[in-house]
Amino acid sequence: MNTLIEQIAAQLQQKNWLMTTAESCTGGGVAQWLTSVAGSSLWFDRGFITYSNAAKHEMLDVGEGLLEQYGAVSEQVAVAMVRGALAHSRAQVSLAVTGIAGPGGGSDAKPVGTVWFAWAVETQTKTALQRFAGDRQSVRSQSEQFALKGLLDILLVNK
Repeated sequence: MNTLIEQIAAQLQQKNWLMTTAESCTGGGVAQWLTSVAGSSLWFDRGFITYSNAAKHEMLDVGEGLLEQYGAVSEQVAVAMVRGALAHSRAQVSLAVTGIAGPGGGSDAKPVGTVWFAWAVETQTKTALQRFAGDRQSVRSQSEQFALKGLLDILLVNK
């Protein structure tokens, strides 16, 4: 994973960009990985951890109506989170992760392991839906890896 982080860091530094994260089901795990390498303060601005709908609304300006209409685990909320993180930071790049990692939160329509991702570079946004199998830690780990790989992909496209 460190090689992936180093590649992300190199791309951000080369472009002189800062990045931010907005995380729900991963509990800050993506930000933890990103800040695990020396010098991350040169390209990582801040991370937002938003387990609750109230936190998504208060910290990232995710609309309460949007949360009620689509639920926290939705493409619409992932996009609002990634945009909110950019608006509340100095970053040009952001990623957001919202999903159901543990027991008790799933439903037939959105079972445990359902995760929405959003990545943004300035005005461009990309989203993805994944369904991961396994326990809470496994879903979080798979989500972190997918989020970081998607981040590198979007950075490589935006040269």
